[in-house]
Amino acid sequence: MSIWRWADYFDSVPDAVQITLGEGDTPLVRSKQIGARVGLNNLYFKLESCNPTGSYKDRFAATAISHMVAEGSYECVACSSGNTGSALAAYCAAVPNMRCRLAIVEPAPDGKLRQMLAYGADVFRVRGFGLDFQVTKDVFDGLERLGSLPGAAFQISAFKWCPKGMSGVQTISCELAEQSDRPIDHVFCPAGGGGLMLAVARGFRLLEQRGVISKTPAIECVQPEGNDTTAGPLREGAKVAHPCETSTTISGLQVGTVNDGDEVIRECRPTGGTGHLVRDEDVWEAQAQLAVEEGIFCEPAGAVALAGALKANTDRELDRDAVVVCLVTGIGFKDEPSIDRMNSKRECGMVEFKEFATAVQGG
Repeated sequence: MSIWRWADYFDSVPDAVQITLGEGDTPLVRSKQIGARVGLNNLYFKLESCNPTGSYKDRFAATAISHMVAEGSYECVACSSGNTGSALAAYCAAVPNMRCRLAIVEPAPDGKLRQMLAYGADVFRVRGFGLDFQVTKDVFDGLERLGSLPGAAFQISAFKWCPKGMSGVQTISCELAEQSDRPIDHVFCPAGGGGLMLAVARGFRLLEQRGVISKTPAIECVQPEGNDTTAGPLREGAKVAHPCETSTTISGLQVGTVNDGDEVIRECRPTGGTGHLVRDEDVWEAQAQLAVEEGIFCEPAGAVALAGALKANTDRELDRDAVVVCLVTGIGFKDEPSIDRMNSKRECGMVEFKEFATAVQGG
C-alpha cells in the first residue's frame, strides 16, 4: 500500500520508476476527548505523522524523486525548513547514485537536521534563510539556477516550483474520501507556503469532478499570526496573498514568501473555506492537548490545524455536528525544544521501587 494506488489522481510515472517507502494510507482517527470537551461531535485527526520519515512531505518526496528517476536526473538540489529535507534525503537514499544537497532555514530544529544527515544528505544551514525576506528570496533564486544545471533538479514542496512532486500530496484527499463514512464538511490545514492546502483542495476538486464525492469540503487555512501571508487575505476577501516578515516560532511555517498563496485563495475560497490566524501559544497548547487527551505526539506545526479548528469553534463558525478533519502533519520526535517546553512542568525523577509502588497505591 502506498500513494501509487492513487496514480490516476495525480501526476504519476511508469510503474518501473515508482519509488516508495510505504508512504500514505495514514490513519484517520476520531477524537476521544477534545471534541466532546469543546462540543464538536465529529472531530477527526488525519495522522500524517505516521508516514515513513514522520510527515506528509513523504508523499511529495516519493513523487518528486520518482519523476527525477524517470527524467534521468540524479542531483537533487533542495531547500527546507526540516520535514521536506528529511523526506527528500530518505527517498534519495532509496535510489542508487542519487545525490541530495539541502539548503536549510536558519531556525530549523536540530532533530530534523540530524535526520537529514543520517540519510546521507549534504546539509547546509543558511544564515538568515527563513528569517529575512530578501535572503529567503535570494536563496530561492539561486537554487532555481542550480536546479537548472544538467542532471540536476530543484525540489521544494510548492506547486509554484514543483507541481509534479506536489501532485502526490493530493492523495491525502483520496484517502480521506475513502476513510470517512460521512461527507466531510471541513478540512483544517496548516499553511506556510500553502502547498499542502492547494494539494488538498485540488485533490477534492478532482474527486468531485469524477463523481466520487458529491461536494468538496470547506478547505480551511490556518497560519500563525506571525506568518500571515494567506489566511488573513483569504478571510478578508482579498484576491491575492501577500509576503511578510515572519516572526512566528513555529518551525516549518516560517515562510514569509507568497509561494502558492495566490492559488490557495483561488482554489479554497469557492469551497467555503476561510483563513484562521492563531497565536504561537495556542499552537503549543493544542500540541499538549493532542498528546495528553488524544495520545497523538506531534510537532508544533502538526497541531496548527487543531488550534485553528478550536478557534473557529470558539468563534461559533462550526456546527457542532459537522464532520471536521484536522491534518496532523508531522511527528513530535523531530522538534526537541518544543517537547522540552511541553514537559517543562513535568519531571522524571530517580526513585527506589518502593517509592513508585507507594505512589501507585496512593493514587
